[in-house]
Amino acid sequence: MRVPSWLAQHIAALRALLVLTAVLGLAYPLLMVGIGRLPGLSGTAAGSMTPVGSSLIGQSFDDDPRYFHSRPSATGYAPTATGASNLGPESVVDILSDDPETASQSLLTQVCARSLAAGELEGVDGSRPYCTSDGVGAVLAVFYRDGFTGPITRVVSVNQTGTPFLAAYQGVPVEPAVNDEDYVALGGVITPIRGDAPDQPAVPADAVTASGSGLDPHISPAYAELQAFRVARERGLDLDRVRDLIAEHTDGRALGFLGEPGVNVLELNLALDGR
Repeated sequence: MRVPSWLAQHIAALRALLVLTAVLGLAYPLLMVGIGRLPGLSGTAAGSMTPVGSSLIGQSFDDDPRYFHSRPSATGYAPTATGASNLGPESVVDILSDDPETASQSLLTQVCARSLAAGELEGVDGSRPYCTSDGVGAVLAVFYRDGFTGPITRVVSVNQTGTPFLAAYQGVPVEPAVNDEDYVALGGVITPIRGDAPDQPAVPADAVTASGSGLDPHISPAYAELQAFRVARERGLDLDRVRDLIAEHTDGRALGFLGEPGVNVLELNLALDGR
């Protein structure tokens, strides 16, 4: 007896449903669970949990000098708010305002402020190129008579309302900025000033910039080394012992050649506590 075409279509659909359910709903999940139980993978699959959190997600230790500090985070290491600040390399001009909701720091000023603070904490030179001595972006708005050419008629330090970091630029006195003034709209040419900071700052880049996720649990070995003396001093430990712990908790490049070595801050701090 010939099966009606509509019934044959339903039978074929039912077969496909059963096969896909068995393969994708049972076999594949069980295979992934089995792979996650393999030696070397089981910890990561289970969340790499420690007594105080996951070693895969960074935490902030900035309020205690006895611990190694993590890199900055745009989200405050909130796992449910992962993300970056969306500020790029062209973000060099602060929004200065009396209204806290309107005012905001450029990425350059954030980097400068973090570098200055890290330098003071660790007892090193926190200066960086294109940063002022008071920790903001060293940026001028230069006004030319003919727009982008001709004699300079006015210069403003756009990120400072107090004494400018330069007294004069090409013979023209530098003015402090005024809150809520848009110097770009007024025709100023934004001009970062490099200054005399070293090409290789003492404070590493990961100490002053956040990761793309805001949850990076690692810092560079260079940033860990910068903090080693402070941690050893605060805990009364031998500096070589602290350096040994850094080496023990430094992960190499993935597959031996991808990325850079990193130090897991949470695991290192737990080791310091003997946990």
